[in-house]
Amino acid sequence: MLTLCLDIGGTKIAVGLADPAALADPARTLVYDVTVATPSGVAAEQVWDVVSAMVADALRAAGGRVTAVGIACAGPVDLASGTVSPVNIPAWRRFPLRDRIAEAVPGVPVRLAGDGVCMAVGEHWIGAGRGAGFLLGMVVSTGVGGGLVLDGAPYDGRTGNAGHVGHVVIDPDGSRCACGGRGCVETIASGPSMTRWALANGWTAPPGAGAKELAAAAASGDALALQAFGRGARALAAMIASVAAVCDLDLVVIGGGVARAGGLLFDPLRATLADYARLDFLAGLRVVPAELGGEAGLIGAARLAGL
Repeated sequence: MLTLCLDIGGTKIAVGLADPAALADPARTLVYDVTVATPSGVAAEQVWDVVSAMVADALRAAGGRVTAVGIACAGPVDLASGTVSPVNIPAWRRFPLRDRIAEAVPGVPVRLAGDGVCMAVGEHWIGAGRGAGFLLGMVVSTGVGGGLVLDGAPYDGRTGNAGHVGHVVIDPDGSRCACGGRGCVETIASGPSMTRWALANGWTAPPGAGAKELAAAAASGDALALQAFGRGARALAAMIASVAAVCDLDLVVIGGGVARAGGLLFDPLRATLADYARLDFLAGLRVVPAELGGEAGLIGAARLAGL
């Protein structure tokens, strides 16, 4: 028997099949895994057509052996209605994702959760968060997402959006965010935000350069690129210190494309966090890179579905 799992975000859509017989081995948990770029600038049904086709392909590969479905989706989500309104998928506003998937896989239980929660659950289960009691899982990429595991269990909150740390306000007079607010950490620390800041301040880059090119420039010693990473790291540290104080965290796991820059992000982040998080009960707070890479959301969604 297999669990169908989906991970839907503004950059990519991934669909996989997870094997309950491989409970604790990340290399064997997913027996099928396909990823495509999320369509941009299209209508809601055109995005759904991509998801639907990928689900149909996975079901054919499963040969009728799917017994549960787990969905990780960028938020906000509404667990009560099963709808999603991802900030980075503008076409989907209160899109009935859970019901659409249930129609595609009739008679099978479907579990929806935010992608940050699923990432945190996956890392807590068989990734960098194993053994942590109070964990914040984060993805720093096109946006900044997050999810919480508190007292060893995933925490959804009232609507399913607990852990939406990318929209913690750290600069009340800062730039407008895609969410409509102002000064969110995402406006400073996401890959596109760091790149925009560097370009606005004189960074010379080839056309179309993004966070990957910014990281390469920083690694080669480019001063502006290093400043951009330092600025993003300080914003993340301020947010982490605040969330850690509220939730009494012991571990933060960070994944996503920007996190792959390694020490360029983690070194200034940890240094700044040590200055911000000075309460005694935060003395043991650790920040570590994620281990499951792009599969964390799929694995977490499968876990939540009952794997």
